[in-house]
Amino acid sequence: MKHRQLLALGVVVIVIASAGLVVAQAPEAPKPTAEHAKLAFFVGNWSGEGEMKPSPFGPGGKTKTKDRCEWWDGKFAVVCHSEGTGPVGPMKGIGILSYNAEEKVYTWYGVDNTGMTMMSVPRGTVSDKTWTYTGEDKMGGIVVKSRFTIQELSPTSQSFKWEIQGEGGAWNTVMEGKSTKS
Repeated sequence: MKHRQLLALGVVVIVIASAGLVVAQAPEAPKPTAEHAKLAFFVGNWSGEGEMKPSPFGPGGKTKTKDRCEWWDGKFAVVCHSEGTGPVGPMKGIGILSYNAEEKVYTWYGVDNTGMTMMSVPRGTVSDKTWTYTGEDKMGGIVVKSRFTIQELSPTSQSFKWEIQGEGGAWNTVMEGKSTKS
């Protein structure tokens, strides 16, 4: 009888020890980095006004936008819902800002109601309070290089400029303006 009790006790001890070992080896959930935390600047409700220049992207004219940006679960990305008006009429879009720790760059993905879809994800850096995203996409079969710069003017305001690279390498402004967080 004692032999069975000792055997049963031994089995229980082994099971408990094994369960503890499995729990101890479970990987820790990933945590956002300091680079992810910098995206907090964009979280909030923004109102923007800008000027679109005539370009391959459309006619020139005034733009007005309202953006609602919030952390995605886990705080690895900020999701922004945008709507407004521009030279071609009503605009509505969604954008996702994140940080790619593997490549050590910030990324932006977006789509809108004009048919714009970012096929190649712009890569970005931040230096002091200037965010610079560069990318390449095709437009009418031609590769177009673009640069989008955001300058943090204060915790609640920013200026922005979108440029495309023309023939000869010169950068041409497509749109620029300012946004304020409420």
